[in-house]
Amino acid sequence: MNRTELIAQLQREPVWDCVVIGGGATGLGVAVDAASRGYKTALFEMADFAKGTSSKSTKLVHGGVRYLQHGDVLLVLEALRERGRMKVNAPHLVKDQSFVISNYSHWDNFLYFCGLTFYDMLSFGFGYGRSRFIPAKKVIEYLPGTIKKGLKGGIVYHDGQFDDARMAVNLAQTCVEHGGVVLNKAKVTAILHNDAGIASGVKVMDSETGRELEVKARCVVNACGVFVDDVMSMDSPAHTRMVTPSQGVHLVFDKKFLPGDYAVMIPKTSDGRVLFAVPWHDKVVVGTTDIMRPVAELEPLPLQEEMDFILNTAALYFETPPRYEDIRSVFAGQRPLAAPKHEGKNTKELSRGHKIIVSPHKLITITGGKWTSYRKMAECTVDKAIRTGLLAARKCRTKKLHIHGYRPHPDLRDHLYIYGSDAAAIRQLAAGNPAYAGRLHRDYPHTVAEVVWAVRQEMARDVEDVLARRVRLLFLDARAAVEAAPATARIIAEELGYDRAWEQQQVEAFTQLARVFDGSRQLAGCNFNIVTEL
Repeated sequence: MNRTELIAQLQREPVWDCVVIGGGATGLGVAVDAASRGYKTALFEMADFAKGTSSKSTKLVHGGVRYLQHGDVLLVLEALRERGRMKVNAPHLVKDQSFVISNYSHWDNFLYFCGLTFYDMLSFGFGYGRSRFIPAKKVIEYLPGTIKKGLKGGIVYHDGQFDDARMAVNLAQTCVEHGGVVLNKAKVTAILHNDAGIASGVKVMDSETGRELEVKARCVVNACGVFVDDVMSMDSPAHTRMVTPSQGVHLVFDKKFLPGDYAVMIPKTSDGRVLFAVPWHDKVVVGTTDIMRPVAELEPLPLQEEMDFILNTAALYFETPPRYEDIRSVFAGQRPLAAPKHEGKNTKELSRGHKIIVSPHKLITITGGKWTSYRKMAECTVDKAIRTGLLAARKCRTKKLHIHGYRPHPDLRDHLYIYGSDAAAIRQLAAGNPAYAGRLHRDYPHTVAEVVWAVRQEMARDVEDVLARRVRLLFLDARAAVEAAPATARIIAEELGYDRAWEQQQVEAFTQLARVFDGSRQLAGCNFNIVTEL
């Protein structure tokens, strides 16, 4: 993806069929669906693809065991089918993940075995594996660190695990491959209306050049997550708030706290929610929380009460529980939930399904849902645009559409497996230039070649784009990411023609951001050995 060429393509087309606002899971899904049907499609993202909540998930592709507990069978059924399709369409990013539920009563063994057997039945051929009961000695074998006293056995069940931000990047590339335009660092500042008052395009500010563009369109889709109300207000200043942000926090620890390949699902926490501990890129992601927040934030700050909740809950199930000093990274995202009818309503009681709203001016807004259902949400959104009369009828093609990078049976031992079919080109870059084979950080396998690739092929524009959402180092180890920032800034500057002042500004900005991801909140006071030479 070449940003300059995409802007030129954008300007050559007088009227687009579909303009999508928002470059997270939902917006990218809509753009891929529309472009693959043959509609002329353009997407605008004010920051970077998956900058918000879409890069801050639990890294699961799942039907939603907790939704089954609440009786949301139809929601679970849809998600299970989409879970299967995600694995088929992006096998380089989605893999089977075995989970263990440790039980300390025989009744729980029976209860969860029955529930998860029903979960398997609902998958209707889209399953990842069958649930089964295992005795206590097997639980200890699979989860060596689990508390053994009173253990009565456990249940093994299967869901999917993936890399969310990498999926977003690949979706952007898929859209472009089908003739679409996707631009990051492009903020929509206004909705255009025709003489009949119908939404007919957008004004877009290119953050890199400061240039404002007017883009005409037959259909405008608002897919801005927790910020959908802002866009709806552009369409109609009288719009009242529709979305309540629900914040979820995850903590990242070294693999020693969960050795092996099994994940943990804790079905009973102090506030009635479930908690996951999931292996991810040789680390362990533990979360999530679910707390209503007063306003939507692009980079929300994890609250101490959320981190305390995760640590205290983990301590109930692990003989050597993680502590604050063990946190490698902490990240917070905000989900868009339907606004409560009464102030103070708990987020557990708000709808987890997606909603599509058509304004009087025919702006189409899609909100809610989750990563697993992104494809179905996109299909429903484009179908709604067709039924509304904004687009000519064409059939959805994404049920069996391979995502960019498609590669079956990847070698999960190779850290480049997440690039799928692009991995060979990255290796070729490193082979052609010895400097490109150098590591960004001594403790992690990410190389200079990956930064070059991210800039040239994945539209990464700054240090945060690379270290947060292309190689994921900020999410794995915030302090290591700060150490890698100077070298990363220099590589990007060489690729894009920026000067040393830009490099310094980037390092300072990224270090400030990394404080949010550092569990101790003392990143600035640490004595880092900054890597400046490759």
